Amino acid sequence: MTATALIWTIVKIAVMVGFLINVAGILTWYDRRGGAMMQDRVGPNRAFLAIGKFRLRLAGLLHTAADGVKFFTKEDFLPPNADKLLFGLAPILAFMPVFALIAVIPFGDAISTDLLWKHVCLKEGGGGGMLPVNGVCQAGYTMHTIFPAAQRLGVSMGSQPVDLVVAPLNVGLLFVFAMAGQGIIGAAIAGWASDNKFSLMGALRAASQMVSYEVTMGLTLIGAMMIYGTIRLDEMVRWQGENAWGIYVQPLAFFLFFAALIAESKRVPFDLPEAESELVSGYFTEYSGMKFGMFYFAEYAEVVTSSMLLVTIFLGGWTLPFLHRDGLTLAFGDVVLIQQKIPHIWMIILGVLTFFGKTLVLCWIQAFIRWSLPRFRYDRLMKLGWTVLLPASLANIFVTAIVWLALQRGGETAASGLRVIADITQGITAFVLTALVVWGVIGFVRTPRRSTAIVGSSATYAAAAGGTKELQVI
Repeated sequence: MTATALIWTIVKIAVMVGFLINVAGILTWYDRRGGAMMQDRVGPNRAFLAIGKFRLRLAGLLHTAADGVKFFTKEDFLPPNADKLLFGLAPILAFMPVFALIAVIPFGDAISTDLLWKHVCLKEGGGGGMLPVNGVCQAGYTMHTIFPAAQRLGVSMGSQPVDLVVAPLNVGLLFVFAMAGQGIIGAAIAGWASDNKFSLMGALRAASQMVSYEVTMGLTLIGAMMIYGTIRLDEMVRWQGENAWGIYVQPLAFFLFFAALIAESKRVPFDLPEAESELVSGYFTEYSGMKFGMFYFAEYAEVVTSSMLLVTIFLGGWTLPFLHRDGLTLAFGDVVLIQQKIPHIWMIILGVLTFFGKTLVLCWIQAFIRWSLPRFRYDRLMKLGWTVLLPASLANIFVTAIVWLALQRGGETAASGLRVIADITQGITAFVLTALVVWGVIGFVRTPRRSTAIVGSSATYAAAAGGTKELQVI
């Protein structure tokens, strides 16, 4: 590995790990504040910094910092009859696979380093240009820096391209399943090694639940792999950018995969392994201090990585409608309405921001679901996985195979029709995204309506409603 490649690798690791850690930390804050807003209760309002008589609360963000300090300073309790080795190993096995997953998730298009910027010599007073020789322009020419556009397909051969993924493996999706399955081991070992019946019950629930929903999660992607024709995550994104997002070509698989991902993260409404009303705290009941913090943080990190996977496979990854590697091309079929080249460096930056923006939206949706739905009963949780989601995923494979083979036999007529339909889906996506942005801006700047609510006893409510009727006895 060259020094340049090593620097690029360090930068990519820093970007992905930094995003994962920071967003997972913010999610711990949003779970408190967002949940309080949705359920009309008091949120994080106790932790503060006292500056004289002024108390700085930072919208409750100090609670997240206080949690971090608490995890590092609390006593590390070890049950007397626990298996010391496995008890200490379990949090590591639950924590590390989440970070290993981000190694194969692409967060942007490949960078052609020779197209980020170029130095050219332009003739004074206008005219043609030429490349500098040994970094020096000839007499009558001045040096200028330009930002060229890339070609739509492929990468420039002038230099070694840089893939914006830490480990561009040819078996990317298989690596995802291999790492995701390791979380089962951490939960199972934690429950068994704690010497606690509630922990053991939580571990059994976690193992059975995660195995059950991993089957569905894997089968839902078979249809997507048939259509994309690859298991490389970056190639899946490029297919969606040139055709249609995965949510249009595999709508049922999208919702099945989304449900399975939430079940894998063991959050409400699928938090049966941790059900505090039944199992105290499930498989990590006996854990304290930073060991508990690793389990706690891994759960939020799973929300981030699962959102990244969903964005990559079904929501176009770093792509936006009609924006390609070379710039903006607004076209429907063979009819090109607008075509504008955009510098390669700006397309790369826009793609990275798009990927992380989509991920944040999905993290918010998962937090919204967490505070909206009640917990399943355990038998119904397993019944949902084996009798609803699993048959639906098998049916999706069957239907996808039939439709895909029929379209391939349709020849050029079917291919041209599919191109038009794909461009229409891009237009629909562009319209929906624009409408959501406008709606969000309007909602942010408008003055909210406030209504007076009666707070008091039932007698107060009755008096405000006009009193009560007296019962007449005949």
